[in-house]
Amino acid sequence: MPRDDEELPDEAAGPVVRPYAVTGGRTRPHSALELVALVATTSHGVALARRPPAGMPPEQREIAFLCRQLQSVAEISARLDLPLGVTQVLVADMARDGLVVVHRPERPDWRPDSELLRKVLDGLQRL
Repeated sequence: MPRDDEELPDEAAGPVVRPYAVTGGRTRPHSALELVALVATTSHGVALARRPPAGMPPEQREIAFLCRQLQSVAEISARLDLPLGVTQVLVADMARDGLVVVHRPERPDWRPDSELLRKVLDGLQRL
């Protein structure tokens, strides 16, 4: 029997379990989604976020509001404190449903140089 000041195992896992429950346990999107892909909310996505239908996960609503200004998939993950795989799944689902538009890099095989990665990391750490 846990003491009054001890957390139960389910309570300790709560923040991690919720996002994975929203994605149905999926950790990868149905189609590849680059970390540097830019995401913008559509007018349909803003309208639904303002008056969310029953069953719309709050994480999708947060993404819709956040992406009224372009955000990369990595930025969304950092700003909403969601695991990257969960963010990719949610954004891909939202794109499929017309809530967001994903602007992919022109060359999918492009890899940023280490200086750009360092700048992105510095920016994410400042959040």
